[in-house]
Amino acid sequence: MIDLKACPLWLYRLLPFLRWWPNVTPQTFKADTVAAFTGALIVLPQAVAFATIAGLPPEYGLYAAMLPAIVGALWGSSWHLVSGPTTAISIVVFASISPLAEPGSPQFIGLVLTLTFLAGLIQLAMGLARLGALVNFISHTVIIGFTAGAAILIAASQIKNFFGLDVPRGAHFHEVLIHFGSHLADIQPWVMAVGAVTLASGILAKRYLQKLPYMIVAMVAGSVVAAILNAEYGANTTGIKTVGALAASFPPLSLPDFSLNAIKQTLFPATIIAILALTEAVAIARSVAIKSDQRIDSNQEFVGQGLSNIAGSFFSGYASSGSFNRSGVNYAAGAKTPLAAAMSAVFLLLIVLLVAPLAAYLPVPSMAAILFIVAWSLIDFHHIGEIFKRHKRERIVLALTFAGTLIDLEKGIFLGILVSLLFYLYRTSQPSIRELVPLAFELDNPRRKFVPVTTGASTCPQMAILRVEGSIFFGAVEHVQQHFRNVDEADPKKKNLLITARAIGFIDLAGAELLSKEATRRRKLGGGLYLVGVQPDFCEMLRRSGQVDTVGEDQIFKHKGEAIQAIYPRLDNEICRRCTARIFQECHVALPDGTPRSLSDRELAARAATPTAG
Repeated sequence: MIDLKACPLWLYRLLPFLRWWPNVTPQTFKADTVAAFTGALIVLPQAVAFATIAGLPPEYGLYAAMLPAIVGALWGSSWHLVSGPTTAISIVVFASISPLAEPGSPQFIGLVLTLTFLAGLIQLAMGLARLGALVNFISHTVIIGFTAGAAILIAASQIKNFFGLDVPRGAHFHEVLIHFGSHLADIQPWVMAVGAVTLASGILAKRYLQKLPYMIVAMVAGSVVAAILNAEYGANTTGIKTVGALAASFPPLSLPDFSLNAIKQTLFPATIIAILALTEAVAIARSVAIKSDQRIDSNQEFVGQGLSNIAGSFFSGYASSGSFNRSGVNYAAGAKTPLAAAMSAVFLLLIVLLVAPLAAYLPVPSMAAILFIVAWSLIDFHHIGEIFKRHKRERIVLALTFAGTLIDLEKGIFLGILVSLLFYLYRTSQPSIRELVPLAFELDNPRRKFVPVTTGASTCPQMAILRVEGSIFFGAVEHVQQHFRNVDEADPKKKNLLITARAIGFIDLAGAELLSKEATRRRKLGGGLYLVGVQPDFCEMLRRSGQVDTVGEDQIFKHKGEAIQAIYPRLDNEICRRCTARIFQECHVALPDGTPRSLSDRELAARAATPTAG
């Protein structure tokens, strides 16, 4: 028998499920089986609804929840993430392919399969290139705004099915609203009645029958009402259409359209879906991992999601990602290993073989009502309210992402990412710079403590002490340089500048050149630039850029006490003789040239009573 714990590292990377397979025991298998069956029941109505959103036959949603779930569980890193169709991905698929082909047609399905394959290929390439950290640049606000916009689009896409209207295919959001408002007289009352009953049943079941799947309760209620109305008045009179019987079979083999034209048409939307799906999957995996105390490998998750979509494209599945509902249910139901997610696909197949014929009785307006509830639940009203109350810049990011999604769903998320990154760059390009003075009268502390200057506080007339908090890179050079120049422009006597650099996180070539130029400028003024608390990476950049000699190694100090002791003798003796601030402990001992200086008792008491003097 192979000892899995002794496998080489390369085998773990090729077959990552070998890491957790030894943890499977009869006890964990039992728990995983229960969780898997629960998850299969949950996904059945969801998968049908998601396929409807994507413009595909209902069974394609079920196929997308089978093999991709198995592959994602075995090659991902999360113990509880369950892959499959999701609302956001479904709406992007529909928005991307519906202008190119009639939804549900063979051409539409072929393009969707190509889209799925390319998305999986991009995800796999990103995982193998170790680009997992890229998802960190997509802010939570962008996801909230995009999801809210997608939810509105989902609801808009189902207006025609809920009210029985004939809305032109591929109409934009505003066009759907205009068409709806101008055709209120064409609403089919029996169709709307079935939708309304389903909607009310779903809302009530979700609130008062929490132990039962609200989607199934709502579908049953809508199906019963539709059956009664059709039996009483006839389907031609009521206008109530049904989904039709699902294909009770294993996921059939399929082949994406690999023609050059199909690849050109789907490459850009495939990139969007790849990024969105990865963001969704990693975010869900991390949120569940916090509860389960597990470490998530983003790169491995990229690989798992990529392989799941590639496999799905050859087995009649469309683009999938991590499902928050299924993953949450999987964890709550007691799943112990990824085997639960894999087995849920097997249970789903068995359930489909049993209940597929019943879909013939499922009314289309009932599906629309279910999607209205799903769309409403996608809007995170709590966090949207918090953002609008407390975060001005995030409010702008949220609004632009939301509006951009409504205008062009494919580019909406990129607009949000771009705006959030611009705000981030703006913040980092303006590092906080504060002037400091020594804390009051710490004569016996060689390392000393500095505090921010307050109004009316005494400062050294010859030297400014600035604390830079942030990074000095090409985008921040102008901001930092202006602060440095403001020191001697406001007071020409302050020819010396001491920078406390412990809070400087990063410096690039442009930052090193800035310090070099500032050091040269201050020497010409008759002063100097001094650095204290410099981090190793900071020093390394100064050396690699060749600027350390210009700045001067004798101008760089480890501690503030050491810096003040070295700088004080270089100050102007006559200015120090007339100075009454005396904020450094050296000021009370001697002048810069070494001439002893005594401090009267009255002066000593006055200095001790001043909180910002030393």
